[in-house]
Amino acid sequence: MSQPRQIAPGATYLITRRVVRRHLLFRPDAAITELLIYILAVSSRRYGIEVHALCAMSSHLHLVVTDAKGVLPRFLQFFHRIVALGTKVLRKWEGPVWDHEATSVVRLLTRTAVVEKIAYVLANPVAAGLVRHACEWQGAKVDAAEIGRGALRARRPSAYLNPKNPQWIEVATLPLSLPPTIDDHTAESFRSEVAAEIERQEMLAHAEAQRQGLRFLGPERAGKVSPYERATSFEALRALNPTFAVGHEQGDALRIAAAAVRAFRASYRAALEKWRIGVRDVVFPAGTWWMRTFHGASVTDVVLTV
Repeated sequence: MSQPRQIAPGATYLITRRVVRRHLLFRPDAAITELLIYILAVSSRRYGIEVHALCAMSSHLHLVVTDAKGVLPRFLQFFHRIVALGTKVLRKWEGPVWDHEATSVVRLLTRTAVVEKIAYVLANPVAAGLVRHACEWQGAKVDAAEIGRGALRARRPSAYLNPKNPQWIEVATLPLSLPPTIDDHTAESFRSEVAAEIERQEMLAHAEAQRQGLRFLGPERAGKVSPYERATSFEALRALNPTFAVGHEQGDALRIAAAAVRAFRASYRAALEKWRIGVRDVVFPAGTWWMRTFHGASVTDVVLTV
């Protein structure tokens, strides 16, 4: 049984979804890039999701977003479904697009965590040995310098989407928002921190490639691989599935965050046990989404503190 997840309005997340069996269906070509940006723009506007970072790797997709309205599951369901259907048409692909494992959703609880994870997302093509520098990646992505002041635009793809349906507008715009803890006065320093962290991660990737005697594939070759091939690089089994991150050297933040998660889960389970024996006036902890949405359960507005 999966652990209950707290869905809080205004929370910021790192989201990762993988392609089935590591196929390269998101190979960085113009058609798939347009499809991904367009669907993300429409989906995020529909559900009030603020997008901070994006990087579409050939075999998986990374996002850093803020869920302003507390509807993240609805957004993910809609976004992933339309991406899958569009990709099946575009790639002439039969069968599932997404891996059977659940989407990785990691809540980012500190500024340090947001900086590190955005840099991780944008430097991912370098860490994977595909390009020497993040800016060279040709897939759907965000540049650190554009966070909070830029936007991505895409025309409605011809694959799958019906032009007569009014939700599929001709041109969709995806604003690149600042995370909620960053304002206009601190935006420039924030972007500089992200850029510095990207550079640090690039240097680590270069050193690792040199240690192993490997060469970077390069953007041109990365864009020409067959989308029906599979990634062959070693990937460790994903034994851990973190639900939150605080970043490095954050003192007591890790302990406090872990205690808050335990408190939410304990309160949720206690309420669920009462619900199961017929107590319908039981109150679930703040952030309970499934029981409120699908069963009409009462949920407190008071956030648990530890």
